[in-house]
Amino acid sequence: MKTLKDLLKDTPVTALHGDGSTTVAALAYDSRAVTQGDCFFATRGTQSDGHDFIPDAVAKGASAVVCEQLPAETAHGVAYVVVPDAAGALADMAAAFYGHPSRELKLVGITGTNGKTTTATLLYDLVRALGYKAGLVSTVVYKVGERIVEATHTTPDPVRLNAMMREMADEGCEYCFMECSSHAIVQQRTRGLHFAGGIFSNITHDHLDYHKTFAEYIRAKKLFFDSLAKDAFALTNADDKNGRVMVQNTAAGVHTYSLRTMADFRCKIVEMHVDGMLLRIDGQEVWVGLVGRFNAYNLLAVYGAAVLLGLDRAEVLRAMSMLHAVSGRFEFVRAENGTTAIVDYAHTPDALENVIQTIQEIRTPTQQLIVVCGCGGDRDRTKRPEMAQIAVKYADTAIFTSDNPRHESPGAILDEMAAGLDPGARFLRIVDRAEAIRTARQRVEQGKGLSEAMQESPYFPKLLTEMTGVGEQSGNMEQTLTVVSDYFTNEVSLATDRLLAVMEPAITIALAVVTVILLLGVYLPMFSLYGSIG
Repeated sequence: MKTLKDLLKDTPVTALHGDGSTTVAALAYDSRAVTQGDCFFATRGTQSDGHDFIPDAVAKGASAVVCEQLPAETAHGVAYVVVPDAAGALADMAAAFYGHPSRELKLVGITGTNGKTTTATLLYDLVRALGYKAGLVSTVVYKVGERIVEATHTTPDPVRLNAMMREMADEGCEYCFMECSSHAIVQQRTRGLHFAGGIFSNITHDHLDYHKTFAEYIRAKKLFFDSLAKDAFALTNADDKNGRVMVQNTAAGVHTYSLRTMADFRCKIVEMHVDGMLLRIDGQEVWVGLVGRFNAYNLLAVYGAAVLLGLDRAEVLRAMSMLHAVSGRFEFVRAENGTTAIVDYAHTPDALENVIQTIQEIRTPTQQLIVVCGCGGDRDRTKRPEMAQIAVKYADTAIFTSDNPRHESPGAILDEMAAGLDPGARFLRIVDRAEAIRTARQRVEQGKGLSEAMQESPYFPKLLTEMTGVGEQSGNMEQTLTVVSDYFTNEVSLATDRLLAVMEPAITIALAVVTVILLLGVYLPMFSLYGSIG
């Protein structure tokens, strides 16, 4: 237990009504969770105002109330703390209640639209591979050392966040890697934490349902770097056009990473294959078990952060070669029949296009691409038609399905996805996600090749279709298509020669007729004139 005065040391206070020595058993911002001796925080949310629930919290035994506006009636024996921002006070007091655990950890926050989960998880896996204990706070899972804790939010509320970090510190963790969502930053869930560093991945179209404008979305991300201390590092993606904007007002030491321009940490993709990539980082080549340009950025951010944390460069590169894809992030699932499925949490148009383009780079000409995708409910609706357009553009077969509709109608979400497509666009609409996946699997098992697809179109000659089938069966598609190309080139040349042979006499006759007509047009009037004179 701590006294109210102890918890308020780092919190701006407008007024205190009651006894500051009141002891606090726990912190709560949900009146339904209040128990005897708790401190209740009346925070204002998008759906409700905590001030409306102060009487309920007091009735359940709250010993203190933190609010922005003092209620008309106060209860005897309850301390009321008036603050400018109740959400900010919750974060400050949660850190104090748990003894500022972030100061005992090397805490790194990762923010951006895409890549947060992968970067945070890979950093966690890397330091553990180097023999250190660490904690992880991500969209997928929370980890205290090796112990798994169920994840509820990308970035949890300040109470749970500080409670977990206290557990991490008590269990001997040296590092903690945490995703920092734009919602969490604006709602001040990360306030009161001491960060050793922050990483910016990229920023694209997302969360406009909450932030309303892209400018506000950028501002939300930037607030994280604005709050970093002087002794922290700010590692930003120099290839993102907003990468410099993020760190322009930070007090932290600024460092950059890039695949295209000069930067503190640079990387080049030397080779890319289905099972991994050969990267050149800091002049050293390293094979990694991840695929895609976007993962090259994630790995470079991991490398840069690890170096800035003081880890040995050579050891970091060695550990990176042992890293594997994060579950649900460009995760390969291979069947016994050779079929490959790729699972990815692509929730923005940019992320979906990155995933598909990476697949396009590594798949063979004979492999068909089936894209099963959907859009979440109660989230940014403007990106739905964009994601549908991308799926139809690249996929041999696009299947739209339900993806966590929340409080929306799955059918209505699919309607909005399809609304952005051209009238002739071909796609399948299957609301049930399990059925959509089964349909995709069946299409793969049917093994419809390129030649079969060409047969369904009226635009391909029979010979071309048949030769394509021969190439598929023999495995010499490139050679076969070269032969077909030469054949049709010769056919076009012969057809052109035959056409010219037929047209030359016709053109000669036509010109003679035109000449006779012109001569008659000139001389006939002259003959008529001479006749009239005679």
